[in-house]
Amino acid sequence: MEKFAFAGQPRLKLLTADQVTMVHDRALRILDGCGVQFESDEALSILKDHGATVDFQRKVARLKPELVLEAIESAPSCIRLHSRDGRPVADLGGDNAYFDPGSAAIRFLESDGRTVRPSQAADLAAVSVVNDALPHVALQSTALVCYDVPKSVGDSYRLYLLLKNSPKPIITGAFSIPGVGHMHGLLAAVTGGAEALRERPVAVFDVCPSPPLKWTQISSQNIIDCARNWLPMETVSMPMPGAASPATIAGSILLHTVETLSGLTLAQCACRGAPVVYGGAPVHFDMRHGTTALSAVEATMIAAGYAQMGKFYGLPTHTYACLSDSKLVDAQAGLETAMSAIIAMLAGLNVISGPGILEFVSCLSLEKLVIDNEICGQALRLHRGLECSEETMAADLIDALGPGGNYLTAPHTAAWFRRELHFPTMIIDRRDRNRWQAEGGTDSFQRARLKVKEILDGHRPAPLGQDREQALDRVVTRIMDEAGVSHLPLGPR
Repeated sequence: MEKFAFAGQPRLKLLTADQVTMVHDRALRILDGCGVQFESDEALSILKDHGATVDFQRKVARLKPELVLEAIESAPSCIRLHSRDGRPVADLGGDNAYFDPGSAAIRFLESDGRTVRPSQAADLAAVSVVNDALPHVALQSTALVCYDVPKSVGDSYRLYLLLKNSPKPIITGAFSIPGVGHMHGLLAAVTGGAEALRERPVAVFDVCPSPPLKWTQISSQNIIDCARNWLPMETVSMPMPGAASPATIAGSILLHTVETLSGLTLAQCACRGAPVVYGGAPVHFDMRHGTTALSAVEATMIAAGYAQMGKFYGLPTHTYACLSDSKLVDAQAGLETAMSAIIAMLAGLNVISGPGILEFVSCLSLEKLVIDNEICGQALRLHRGLECSEETMAADLIDALGPGGNYLTAPHTAAWFRRELHFPTMIIDRRDRNRWQAEGGTDSFQRARLKVKEILDGHRPAPLGQDREQALDRVVTRIMDEAGVSHLPLGPR
């Protein structure tokens, strides 16, 4: 993808070309003016060595425009993710779009659709198995915090469980300074070593600034360690209009741009050419309730705006969408999930994190994940667009059949209807009322609950293989020994 170009802009454009340039210019001015805080002395030293003006006492780095522009130029425009077995799965870049479950929920919604409890390791294992069976959710994610696992190994353990249970590429992240190194060891164990992992990456690491304009010790180190280990990362800035960013959508897009470019610059200074996704998790701060709605239309508009910035810079893009802030899998959940998914899709975002998620990214439901797979499938069909050719316009067929013609028996119909039309599963009901009532009269949540049970009872993801499983267990055992942890649920025997 060409850098600093408008040719690759998405179908949904909230910013004009002049406005994109204006945001870019203001972001460079802020980066060189007030600068950005990095709590890590190592990060500050790296930036200083590359020409930044650094105040070690205030821990603030002011980034010269030429340093930021060089970082943009050196970052790759496409990141190819592979399955655990080395098969290409996702090309992050261009107009490609991929969904993954939302990350790091702390609660799990039981199958009764009402009961909520703290999430556990068995829940994350179930998420990985169910998601493995869903065709329209291409990526896994470390979707839950496991409260029956010690915090000291929580980030590594979540990745360990996913690598055990599914070959799909993973969106993950570290909670600690040693986390990236530990997780790099887990990934290398199942891919054939560090060099094989670099050539065929299987995971992307989320790294989040602390708004506004601040990278903590942990997030700074995560950026450095990801870059030096050639682990793809996505910076996840979280604009919050009126609370952690300006109250305006344009101002929030600008703050997002500054935070994201500062993280990108550190990554490229740590290792030129390091793969970085231009990501984010914008929210709407509802001042009536003090809540942070990620499904609000304004939040997704911010994402659409910064997607244009990411494409202007020639970088892969990411956001949180295809989720809901409802407490139940209800009409609100369907409305918010579908609307945000479609906006994100039309905005050209490459990675869309959110299926299965409720309640301000704090709760996950397996039933919602199954329902959301249907939303993803329809969004992807929209994204595919239409083919307009002599054959698809079928002018000769229309002319030949004439008024009253029978298209149902035409060979053209047999040749095209499966290619052209998207057919949802039984989760989306299209039966007539009599048949629907005769076959149980179930609603979408009830059908999703049956589908979840069917997957958990019968779906068997591709096995890891004994040698790689043993290598993975050896790495996680070393991590446990280092942290003084003697036992993990579903861990190595």
